[in-house]
Amino acid sequence: MTTTDWTVIILYLAGLIGLSIYLSRGQTSQEDYYVGGRDLPWWAVGLSTMATQTSAISFISIPAFVALKPGGGLTWLQYELAVPLAMIGVSILLLPFFRNLGLISIYEYLEMRFGPSIRYLISAIYLISRALGTGVGLYASAIILTVILELPLSITIIMMGLFTVIYDTIGGIKAVVYSDVIQTFILVLGILMCIWVAAETIGGFSVMFDTLPAERMRVLNLSTGLNDGSPTPFWGFLVGGFFLYMAYYGADQSQVQRELSAESLAGTRRSLYFNGFVRFPLTLLYILLGLALGAAYTLSVDLQAEVPREFMDFLVPVFILQHLPMGIRGLLVVALLAAAMSSLDSALNSLSAATMRDFVEKRYTLNNRQIMLMSKLTTVMWGAIITGFAFLVGGISDTAIESINKIGSTFYGPILTAFLVGVLSQRATVAGILSGILAGVCFNLVLWVGFPEMFWMWWNLFGLLVAVVVTLLISRFTPSPHPEKVRKYTLKGSGFFKQERFWYPGHTMLLIYFFFILAIAIAIDYHFARL
Repeated sequence: MTTTDWTVIILYLAGLIGLSIYLSRGQTSQEDYYVGGRDLPWWAVGLSTMATQTSAISFISIPAFVALKPGGGLTWLQYELAVPLAMIGVSILLLPFFRNLGLISIYEYLEMRFGPSIRYLISAIYLISRALGTGVGLYASAIILTVILELPLSITIIMMGLFTVIYDTIGGIKAVVYSDVIQTFILVLGILMCIWVAAETIGGFSVMFDTLPAERMRVLNLSTGLNDGSPTPFWGFLVGGFFLYMAYYGADQSQVQRELSAESLAGTRRSLYFNGFVRFPLTLLYILLGLALGAAYTLSVDLQAEVPREFMDFLVPVFILQHLPMGIRGLLVVALLAAAMSSLDSALNSLSAATMRDFVEKRYTLNNRQIMLMSKLTTVMWGAIITGFAFLVGGISDTAIESINKIGSTFYGPILTAFLVGVLSQRATVAGILSGILAGVCFNLVLWVGFPEMFWMWWNLFGLLVAVVVTLLISRFTPSPHPEKVRKYTLKGSGFFKQERFWYPGHTMLLIYFFFILAIAIAIDYHFARL
């Protein structure tokens, strides 16, 4: 790293803090701090949501998966198959309904429907799982950046955590959203630059496709992943992925909070449609980068020596260090920092919101000034906790992105059950849903430890099924919920189905888009099968 590279990095970090100070003007209430006064434009919300998905882990792990991981290659495209379908489900069943209730913490709904015990339980599960998953992400990002920055791992972790806490604490959700917008453009620019340089290094794009083994150019792996040990099963991605994304976009505070910040219900829908359509092209860029770097790895002895197979995630940073000129290298480091911070900042703000709304404000009576102060202190607290986690976690999976997804998938199915059963069932009771959630999480832990041959995305479905069955069974033998809770807080009871026309053209387009993605996958397989 040269002085020019470090200048680019320092200017970027200073700019983020300056932006957060600017956006904090007029910030007087919790509505401003956590949901931006509910007047953020849908395109900014959509880009911010996508930025959280396109993290530094994606930047480093997806290309490594495509280029090097056994069983990897273009099969990563299967990750995207269920996204458009999940956006339809979330838009029909969850987010518009929650938006009408004026929530800040999504877990407030669970108290409205079931009572405080369920709210405390799900919020606590969210706080623990999100903090742990974000700690894994920070740790993995810091390891990669350490390779480039040539700093001790501890310094890199602290630097990333500190700067994110500063601009997040000052600017609140507006700083999160608008910094994510900037970070998304920087990230895409960084990906394109890496692809171009890698293609030039190996002699052009045609060499890229001719160099890699044919098995890496196949997209669809039609195995189930239930008991065959397949790391990339089509049916696991499609079915398990549907429930994973339903939970992530519809029952995870870090995502839902920004959707609740849109300027209108229509804005919330548009931001969901945006993610349903744009994630796939962005994933194609990551995959193209993986193909280019995979070819460069095959043709370069130096790159092979610097990226041993047991450290596949080093592929991107080592390539940046070896092949990019000064200044440009600094910009790529900024892209990696941007991607890492876009995941960390959203986690911090949402963890703070859930802590304040679900725990602190439930126990203490505070005035507005005290609430604002405590909200910011809570953001700082979670920043310190996540940074501490980053020193303790790592090594759960071959690539960091799978580590984070495994942590989420253990809890997502049972958590999604609480919301889906809440809005759809008029008979579900507190005892039923409490038993169902605990049973679902325990079942997933058994699958993780006892059935390593099962693909982890299935945990989202099986955890949900166990939770639903136990919930409905226990609910049959316990007193019915209060009629007022059923009337107001289920879709049918509230009259929501009568008020909203769900099958907008956007939903139909998302369904068509799913078949379009599937058709592209089939066409790629057909093309390379003929070669």
